[in-house]
Parts: sequence; structure tokens; C-alpha cells
Amino acid sequence: MEHKFIDIEENLKVIKNRINEAAVRSGRSENDVRFMAVTKTVDPVYINHAIDCGIDLIGENKVQEFLGKKDALKLEKVEKHLIGHLQSNKVRKIITEVDMIQSVDSVSLAKEIERQAEKNNMTANVLIEVNVGGEDSKTGMDKSLFLESFAEISEMKHISIRGLMTIPPICENNAELTKFFNEMYNMFIDIKAKKLDNVNMDILSMGMSGDFEEAILCGSNLVRVGSAIFGPRIYK
Repeated sequence: MEHKFIDIEENLKVIKNRINEAAVRSGRSENDVRFMAVTKTVDPVYINHAIDCGIDLIGENKVQEFLGKKDALKLEKVEKHLIGHLQSNKVRKIITEVDMIQSVDSVSLAKEIERQAEKNNMTANVLIEVNVGGEDSKTGMDKSLFLESFAEISEMKHISIRGLMTIPPICENNAELTKFFNEMYNMFIDIKAKKLDNVNMDILSMGMSGDFEEAILCGSNLVRVGSAIFGPRIYK
């Protein structure tokens, strides 16, 4: 365990430096990009160590996994996001447990979030997930339906849209990857310029362990890093 703690400490230092350097290269300050630790399949003891090392934002993929771990986590000063696909029937279990749902990928899911948020007398912070590569294997809104769906969700009174999220396709080269990231950034800026009610476009969540520097250079201000911190995922 001690060996793994040291690995986590070293990994966090390296990643923070890489994030800071990419932020500066993109013309921003190192404080302009948030660093999320993705905790999928990670045991609470290691998540807590990352928190002790300064992590203040975590992302979980699955409702059941987060609910099963949360009581063992030091979450007093930590922001919690759900980043994985959310089924409508799980919304009621998670809506009061996290600070943001990053994976709103349909109007029907948004309607259930709206219903549960109203029931709990709260406003749910969400990101709209876009399937930027149009892949059948990925969740996220189809780009052709995006604007229409976005407008419909923006009118829901108990939802605050805070930005966009994406997972790009696996690309053979950086030029291809950058094309998808730039496309997302342009969508983000275009909507921001519209100044819609209930929409505060302050988060562009893109970039993971293998591509977060490229994402930052294209305008991402929240990167989701898991295996580069904690090592390869161990599925039980």
C-alpha cells in the first residue's frame, strides 16, 4: 500500500505540471484548468490519499459504485461529479449526492433530472454530453440534434446547463484528435455567445489520461484523469 501511495503522489505531481504547462501554452493561467481525479474501480483508501494530496474534484462513472464508496471517502471539501452514462431510473438515487451530472445525453434523461430536482427543491448542475465523433458505441447527443435538444433542456427550470462534455473517438494521430477537440470548443463558444437563460457556459470537459494536453491546447478547462493517477483499472 505504501508503494502505491508514493506512486499516486508522484503521478499527481507529474500530471499537475503537465496540465499547468499546457494551460500556459494555450494562453491561460494554470488556475484556468480544473483537474478531476476519475475514481472508477479505485478503492477508497487510494482516493482518500489523492484527496490528502490536494485533489478537490472527483468523478465517478457508476451510481452504485459511488454510493457504495462515498461513506468511506473524505468528501467534506471535495466536489463530486457523475461522469458515466446515467439511466433515467437511477436519477433519483444520485441527484442529491453529486454536485454535477456531466453526462446528460438526451432530452428524456434531462426531463427525469428536472422532475427529481423539482421534487428535491433544488437546481441540478449539468453538462450536455456530445458524441462528437458520431460513434454508435458511445453515448452523447448526436451533433445533428444537439442544438434543438440543448434549447429544450435550457428551458427546464430546475436544471442549470454549465457547459459541454465529450469523449472523442480513438484517433490515429494528433491532427485528427485536435479536429474533434476544436469542433467541441467552437460549439462551446457559439452557445456561450447566445447568452441563454439557465445556461452558464463555463465548463468544457474534455481530455483524459491519454490526451488531456491536446484537449487543454484546444480550450478544455476541465480534464478527467484516472489511470494516469491510480494505475491501470482493476475490474472486480
